Amino acid sequence: MLLTRNFKTPGRGGGEIDLIMRDANHCLVFVEVRARASDIAGGAAASITVTKRRRIILAARYYLSRLPTTPTCRFDVVAVSDQSSIVWIKNAFTADE
Repeated sequence: MLLTRNFKTPGRGGGEIDLIMRDANHCLVFVEVRARASDIAGGAAASITVTKRRRIILAARYYLSRLPTTPTCRFDVVAVSDQSSIVWIKNAFTADE
């Protein structure tokens, strides 16, 4: 179930989360959607740098801080290549990185 999209933290230098969803097990899922025309430089999933992951984690922590309780959560990536290949990577990275 989609909860929100394009969630941004306030201020400069913050993070953004493309989609925030809840799965069937009530896990909160923070989803980064990346698209690339080709796989030459590693493809869409490889384009998520350490800096990008840190900004997503920052935004997720901000989102979670506004909730009364902290649910189970995970970080997924949806990688779109050449408009015909879509790969959903569950648990693509963790907040410990």
